[in-house]
Amino acid sequence: MRATGDKSLEMSVDRGVRSWGPWQIFWIAFTLRVAYVTLVHTYRISALEDHFAFGYEMGRIARALATGHGYADPFHGHTGPTAWVTPLFPLMLGAIFKVFGVYTRMSGWVVLVFDSLVNALIIPLIWETGERCFDARVARWSAWIWALYPAAMQYAVKWVWEMALTAFLFQLALVLALRVGRVGDRPVGYVADGPTWGRWLGFGLVWGLLALSNPGVLLFLPVCGAWMLARGGTWTAQLPKAIAAGVVFLAMIAPWSLRNERVFHAFVPLRSNFGVELYLGNGPGADGFLMEYMHPSKDAAQFARYKQMGELGYSAWRGAEAKEIIGADLPRFVWLCATRAYFYWFGVPDPAGKPVNDFFRSLNYGFASGAGLLGLALALRRRVPGAGLFAAAFLLLPMAYYIATAHARFRHPLEPLITLLGVYLFQRAEKRWGFSRAQAHS
Repeated sequence: MRATGDKSLEMSVDRGVRSWGPWQIFWIAFTLRVAYVTLVHTYRISALEDHFAFGYEMGRIARALATGHGYADPFHGHTGPTAWVTPLFPLMLGAIFKVFGVYTRMSGWVVLVFDSLVNALIIPLIWETGERCFDARVARWSAWIWALYPAAMQYAVKWVWEMALTAFLFQLALVLALRVGRVGDRPVGYVADGPTWGRWLGFGLVWGLLALSNPGVLLFLPVCGAWMLARGGTWTAQLPKAIAAGVVFLAMIAPWSLRNERVFHAFVPLRSNFGVELYLGNGPGADGFLMEYMHPSKDAAQFARYKQMGELGYSAWRGAEAKEIIGADLPRFVWLCATRAYFYWFGVPDPAGKPVNDFFRSLNYGFASGAGLLGLALALRRRVPGAGLFAAAFLLLPMAYYIATAHARFRHPLEPLITLLGVYLFQRAEKRWGFSRAQAHS
């Protein structure tokens, strides 16, 4: 009787969950996020350091755009043109500042509502990915977890930065790849899968937006494109579409690269600050953490040198120092890379935080990574469609952060996949346990 009752309860809960589709869950998630932003007042961003926490370098550039100084001034005062960060999010934030005021509470509310929107729009993409690669149950529970789990929404409701937008665009690019690769059978009513011109051109467009949002994900682009070519059909039929997608991608980033050439008189395809980040992650005082105390936004002497040398000169100087330090002690660099890899997957400790809070935060972060990695291993072993593509994403997206710096937010573009693979892992474990239990009662 007890086993029958448990099964009936489980079936009742499952039927209740199945009554909700991806777009219904999206509206619940979006409403929840907007309510949190509004009621908890996360849009009231600190005014310290002349509102620097309101978007940091992106907020400063947005202010310069809104006040007529152009794409410039990433730190304090007027320092001239910049390519410190790529333009997609600063341009959007600058438009918000222009309409709703610079560093106002209304602007804070609008930008966090936008972040909440794109964060919630990941739900239909998670659902489709889950249906294509696993099954409807994995899709449902992954969508519900993304909708309700606080860690999935934190960067949308608190941070004025590009993480939510990048995660949405990356998951959209994956879904387009799965459609071109004909992974999974779609229900009646969907447009047939396959390598259409529209999907290939859309792929180029989305990757162009990704490059202008966060170039750190671009290592995955050639692998993803090659995977689509391999699964899309004959190379002679697909190669013109892939080339057209490449043209769209280049057309998306060309205006930014040409602007950089014009203002800096040097080739800066996307960002100018890699040398600085490389030094701050590997300089004399580095221990796996970024040496933020030497960042131009924090240290007056470094800011003065940045102004004196110019952005490209300062970054080149720091990059040369970093290469000299790395070359002089390669084992130390390898150890720092390994430390940052651990931080990426299992949490960056907060030196100023309470040990108990830091422990549970790292435990939560590391548990999600562990479940996702084990789920990926299981998917590869069972030859789940798309698992190889996911493995390439897990391998390539963190690479730049292993070399330079690690922060919890850098994992966010992978978190929809981590959610799906974690649910898949526990679903398979549940089925195996349920089978064993049935055997035990027989």
